[in-house]
Amino acid sequence: MSFMIREAITQNVIGDSATEFKDTVEDAISRGDEHLLPGLGVFLEKWWQNSSASEQEAFTEKLSQAFKN
Repeated sequence: MSFMIREAITQNVIGDSATEFKDTVEDAISRGDEHLLPGLGVFLEKWWQNSSASEQEAFTEKLSQAFKN
């Protein structure tokens, strides 16, 4: 089933501009609806797969800092 979700989300955003992606992410976050989390997860997965090791390291460092108490 998760592959169906990935494919559906991918099909919905093919061809979107950087501005449209930013708007989509900001809208999903501002709504706070948990049903939007899988879409953000698909975005993260695609970003991760297309990022360099140094970009991934910077991201995980920032994420680690964001979740510190």
